[in-house]
Amino acid sequence: MNKPVITQAMIDAYDEYTHLTLDRRRFMEKLTALAGTAAAAAAIAPMLAANSAKAEIIAETDERIKGEDITYPGGDGKMKGYLVKPAEMSGKLPAVIVIHENRGLNPHIRDVARRMALEGFLALAPDFLSPEGGTPGDEDKAREMIGALDASATNANAVATVAFLKGHAESTANVGAIGFCWGGGLVNRLAVNAPDLKAGVAYYGAQPKAEDVPKIKAALLLHYAGLDERINAGIEAYRKALTENGKDATIHVYEGVNHAFNNDTSAARYDKEAADLAWQRTVEFLKAKLA
Repeated sequence: MNKPVITQAMIDAYDEYTHLTLDRRRFMEKLTALAGTAAAAAAIAPMLAANSAKAEIIAETDERIKGEDITYPGGDGKMKGYLVKPAEMSGKLPAVIVIHENRGLNPHIRDVARRMALEGFLALAPDFLSPEGGTPGDEDKAREMIGALDASATNANAVATVAFLKGHAESTANVGAIGFCWGGGLVNRLAVNAPDLKAGVAYYGAQPKAEDVPKIKAALLLHYAGLDERINAGIEAYRKALTENGKDATIHVYEGVNHAFNNDTSAARYDKEAADLAWQRTVEFLKAKLA
């Protein structure tokens, strides 16, 4: 059987399904119409989705790192998270919060935290579904739970995560954050709500309100996908507000790539060239701003 052809319309339909409708039946109906047959749609759907089996780039058992699941104080209650650090440490490290997509704290984000640790950071990937018992194995269920979270409570948990890392015994007290998709939007909100945040990196994240931009203290690095019309609609207003308020912000738009281009578990949307460049820029930025 020939490899199915994945069109931009199919990717757009998947984005609508995962971020707007949350109705798998209607998504599959639309995908079937685009693919021509139900069999073709069934073959294409897994290529659009994230494949957890491909999530482990850095093994949990990698001897260069030490990782553990922890519980720490949230805004009102306990938060769970995955804390990773280099196995060999000569002193305190700058800290980075790794914020998950709307799938919750899954194997891919845990892997990104390990990648951060290998770059010389104390990395914490929180589970923002902790108030609801934690991230479930079912991605559709996780997305539903993310959509139902109280925004103010989530913001408070994010701010509490900054405070936790700032006071951590192995931290230099310089705290940054990196987030993807839903997590990218939360990085932007965290920059508004946490004056102690030193640096934020948002991958294809929803922008905050222009009137909230004056509150931002953190330096920002903002990555956007050129084909991501839904999120990109807010770029210019955000750029204008950041510029007018004299904020330290750099915006990169990666042309010809899709939302979630950094997620290497999604065969259809991952773009290695853009992902590698964005990651290089991210690491350099965080090392400079958290020094």
